[in-house]
Amino acid sequence: MKRAHHAMKPEEHARIAAAIREAETKTAGEIYCVVARSSGSYFFPAACFVLGAILLLSLPLALVLEYWWISLRLPVFVAAQLLAAATALALLWLAPASRLWFVPRRVRYRRAHENALRQFIARNVHITASRTGVLIFVSLAERYASVVADGGINQHVPQHAWDAVIRDLVGHASRDRLADGFVSAIGAVGGLLAVHFPARADDVNELDDHLIEI
Repeated sequence: MKRAHHAMKPEEHARIAAAIREAETKTAGEIYCVVARSSGSYFFPAACFVLGAILLLSLPLALVLEYWWISLRLPVFVAAQLLAAATALALLWLAPASRLWFVPRRVRYRRAHENALRQFIARNVHITASRTGVLIFVSLAERYASVVADGGINQHVPQHAWDAVIRDLVGHASRDRLADGFVSAIGAVGGLLAVHFPARADDVNELDDHLIEI
């Protein structure tokens, strides 16, 4: 996903909104889309990793210096450690994009998943009348995508169906075609919902039909 720092264009928003409206003509379900540039600052996880690495590398460095008969007084050695730590923290603070290099993937994905769940609640996707709301969520910095469905849907749609939607969405995003990915995902989700929750004559549009960027 290459567009972590670029907002989507108005015409891309329009395409996604039209795709949502089109999909919802065939189903009583509700589709909501959110794209996040990042799901966390990651300063503290990155700082912990970097500081731990500095401490671990200090021991073999001390042994190498001893082997070469280079003697450093303890205060000097500690001062060097502190300087290295301060420099590393300053770089992490001034260059936020570098923090993800030092954060394990499982931590990034967990933060992004937690953000998806927060958006599901915050955007009221969970309070549709028939419990048929679906959130399509992408977090660009973490290269993470998710489909979060309400309880009324998960009883009918198996997880492997959502996994296929996510794979296609991630594939589009990795080729810098995020809008195409959302349009494709919306169509696929709409198709799944139409099978189990076809449109009703009295259906009311309960959620806004557009993409939210956060």
